[in-house]
Amino acid sequence: MTYWITLLAVESAAEGGGLFDFDATLPLVAVQFVVLAVTLNAVFYRPLGNAIDERDDYVRTSQSDAQERLQKAERLAQQYEQELATTRRQAQALVAKTREEAQEQAAAKIALAQKEAQAKREQAQKEINEQREAAMALLESQVDELSQQILNKLLAGVSA
Repeated sequence: MTYWITLLAVESAAEGGGLFDFDATLPLVAVQFVVLAVTLNAVFYRPLGNAIDERDDYVRTSQSDAQERLQKAERLAQQYEQELATTRRQAQALVAKTREEAQEQAAAKIALAQKEAQAKREQAQKEINEQREAAMALLESQVDELSQQILNKLLAGVSA
């Protein structure tokens, strides 16, 4: 079988000029190849390339927009953090000031209450002293009367 195939190949080579024939088919195949390449480029590759370029542009612009948004968000976050820190400091200062004012008011009220208590105590002490003096004066008058009565009874008992 291989013999017959070899024989046919040798006969066909002898007829046409060999395994590679360089007649008019080579330029025709080259022209067909160029036409096919141009047609494929015009029909498939250029629209596909345009679509890829558009997608690449879209991705690039989306990425740059996202980076800008991220930078803006970071700037806003820093700004808000600074404002928050400032607000916290102000709030702490306000709380401290309010606490001091409340303590001052409480101290003033306590001092006023102590003064009032001292005044009432002094008034009570004064009233007690007055009552004591009045009681002492009353007792002295009663003691004098009793002494006088005792003295009178003693003198009446001695004279009798």
